[in-house]
Amino acid sequence: MATLLYSATASLDGFIAGPGGDMSWLTPHLAAPNPTADRLLARVGALLVGARTFGGDDPNRGTEQEGAFGGQWSGPVVLLTHRPPAQPLEGVTATDDLHRAVDLAREAAGDGVVNVLGADVARQLLDARLLDEVLLFLAPVLLGDGVRVFDHPGGTPVLLDRVPGEREHWYRVRY
Repeated sequence: MATLLYSATASLDGFIAGPGGDMSWLTPHLAAPNPTADRLLARVGALLVGARTFGGDDPNRGTEQEGAFGGQWSGPVVLLTHRPPAQPLEGVTATDDLHRAVDLAREAAGDGVVNVLGADVARQLLDARLLDEVLLFLAPVLLGDGVRVFDHPGGTPVLLDRVPGEREHWYRVRY
């Protein structure tokens, strides 16, 4: 069964997007080679994406690197949204049901990884005890405001265990 992995690049103060979803802060941090991201990309079989992330800012918009994994991703996308696109998009399946989205993404990914994009989707998956792993890439910048890696006011702590052999901030969720 596919692994559900929430991955994101975060500022050192814990934001994955700036105010209003601005992603321009990320552009200078995407140029360096990233072997961990390359290894992950090789394992990803599907994306599970929230609506704000899907329709949001792309630091590579208008370039050949636009899209997930710097434009290197091509494959099935499951969009979790209450407002599906008016016209179907090629390679994108939209649903408003979290469990259906997970089932569709896992089926598409096979034994690979479902890469979860979007903090709110990750929070919903954690609440439903469905998220398997978290991978954070840290960028040397402090944003001060924006979209947090994880935001659950009044929530309980989520315990994570480091994935053995990984140098990045790669963890398994402990339920």
